[in-house]
Amino acid sequence: MAADPRSTPARRYLGTPATAPGPSGWSMLRDLRAIRSDPLRFLERSWRRYGDVLQYPIPRPPTYLVTDPAGVRQVLQGNATNYGKGTIQYSALALVTGDGLLTADTAAWREQRRLVQPAFHHQSLGSVGEHIATAVRRVDSAWAAAGPGAIVDVETAMMRLSLDVVAGALFGTDLAGSADRLVAATLRALAVVVARARTPIAPPVWAPTPDSTRLRRALRDLDEVVAVLIAQRRRRGPTASAPDLLDLLLQAYDGQSAAVTGRGVRDQLVTFIVAGHETVGSALAWAWWLLARHPAVASQLSEEARTVLGDRDPTVADVAALPWTRAVFDEVLRLYPPAWLLSRRSHAADEVAGHRLLPGSLVIISPYLLHRHPAAWPQPQLFDPGRFAGAERSAVSRTAYLPFGAGPRLCIGRELALAEGVLVLAALSRRWRPTALPGQVVRASPVVTIRPRGGMPLRLARS
Repeated sequence: MAADPRSTPARRYLGTPATAPGPSGWSMLRDLRAIRSDPLRFLERSWRRYGDVLQYPIPRPPTYLVTDPAGVRQVLQGNATNYGKGTIQYSALALVTGDGLLTADTAAWREQRRLVQPAFHHQSLGSVGEHIATAVRRVDSAWAAAGPGAIVDVETAMMRLSLDVVAGALFGTDLAGSADRLVAATLRALAVVVARARTPIAPPVWAPTPDSTRLRRALRDLDEVVAVLIAQRRRRGPTASAPDLLDLLLQAYDGQSAAVTGRGVRDQLVTFIVAGHETVGSALAWAWWLLARHPAVASQLSEEARTVLGDRDPTVADVAALPWTRAVFDEVLRLYPPAWLLSRRSHAADEVAGHRLLPGSLVIISPYLLHRHPAAWPQPQLFDPGRFAGAERSAVSRTAYLPFGAGPRLCIGRELALAEGVLVLAALSRRWRPTALPGQVVRASPVVTIRPRGGMPLRLARS
């Protein structure tokens, strides 16, 4: 996307040189309210006006938005060692997750990744189908109990379902009794995190502000549930089969002080509770919305699911036999990637897509925008699962499709998320057909993930 010819990089921001086109300081001040209320739309407007690499008028740190596909790959993969996670985005998120895998950087991250990787090996995910089947049966029963043609908030249902799958697959437990409390606590905590990340000068977290009080209460709920999980596993002992994530964590911290063990295990469990259910749950909610608006796609998905699954429970082996369902879920992730914003801090100067990025720069990357890049995606606003079906799949640009990130920090739960998304859609779509409400408009709300503003009420009927 070309830069606005009226913009020139011959500018300075309080002594910081401008090395890429971008808005003026006055225009940023004028847009402050829009930036806070809908940062995604602000980024999109900036990108469409100033091009694939732009610089915002922020002197410290120098701040860039990179949407050039090759440039994004360079930051996340090709020169990944030059870019760390020491950004306000991850610092704010660490208030909830602590020093877990999502926010840890450099050496701490490498050690944590090595520690938890066995829980995500392909062979370790073989039993995830059982947990998906159990979660699907709960949703199916709840929807049936609501009555024919009932209006159901599918976002709430998908968040609960995803939490059930994460709890079963990674922690070997059923959180049914704590699910509502966990989901509510997660959403309250993340709301505070987002508010702090959007505030230029946020008060210290210990200050007695309403946000700090809400955060402390939410963290208390999260920590109490996690403490029960740890205590139950210590009493019960390791799982009989392959160790799950909780087993691996307890083994790794064995022999250390109780304080270190408790904090280390807590941070990883909260990380996977938050990241594991919020991301897939929001993607599945958007999937139901898109299926409601595209009944022909939904019919094809339902037909494939009935042919492959019949009336039996899904297994992980079924994923390969559901190519259309996979194509639908991949296209959902293109239009509504859960991680709509990634950020990195450069250690040294770099040249990205022809522009010099200064040392210590904040680099913003939005998969939401990248997935709509007209050079990579014909008719990018159109919902078209055919992009990922058959021979078309091989034409998808690896540099312009990053629903799980790229490079060393590629999401460790990618295979689990894909299996969950495909099998949940197949298992439920063979029985349920969603319909949008008259005049319904659903707007995206960019918080930690892209969530539907006001939930996702849809009318459900037996298919």
